[in-house]
Amino acid sequence: MKKKNPNKNTDFFNKVYAVAKQIPYGKVTTYGHIAEVCGIKSSARTVGWALNGCGRDIPAHRVVNRYGALTGKHHFGDPNLMEDLLKEEGVKFDEKGCVQLEKYLWVPK
Repeated sequence: MKKKNPNKNTDFFNKVYAVAKQIPYGKVTTYGHIAEVCGIKSSARTVGWALNGCGRDIPAHRVVNRYGALTGKHHFGDPNLMEDLLKEEGVKFDEKGCVQLEKYLWVPK
């Protein structure tokens, strides 16, 4: 029987945090892009879960869904805070309230 690694989630979360810290000011990336660069492409939801519990030193406001929607905004206390932080960085939104990914997307490597 295979033993479970109790540090597996911690290791993945730390990878997520390391990638999120690299997102440049005025840019965004997606949960899926972070999951892919962390080695588990299908773990976009786990990336969201990791970012939900991160500290203030992680720019979680710069992570959006694949359409540029601010799906994590309810984890910021104020539902407008995520958008306000991005706007302060010069990020623009389309008429549907999504980040203009063609202009602001940063893809981690």
